Amino acid sequence: MNDATPIEPDVRELADIPAVEVISRAAVMLMSSAAEKLGLADPDPDTSPRRDLDEARRLITALAGLITASVEYLGPHAGPLRDGLQSLQRAFRESSAHPDEPGTGPGEKYTGPVY
Repeated sequence: MNDATPIEPDVRELADIPAVEVISRAAVMLMSSAAEKLGLADPDPDTSPRRDLDEARRLITALAGLITASVEYLGPHAGPLRDGLQSLQRAFRESSAHPDEPGTGPGEKYTGPVY
């Protein structure tokens, strides 16, 4: 079968996507990137070549701000996103040679202390 018609990818107009979906996708992207920067995708995060705690701090703080500002719109997505954020905050604390004081870690000015 030799069809010269180009295949069109499934493309949605941004205006047609509900806000909760855009927010959720942005949160998942921030979570995934932060996990990579913490080295969590590798068998041994401590020796991960992708580990960059400074970058992870920025991503986790951005994620905390997004979730905190959007929580009233997230409905059933809020709980899992908050849980994911807290997991990243704990992983950051465990990864740090000199952990931040509770309440001063990444994103904690938005979420409160994470222990």
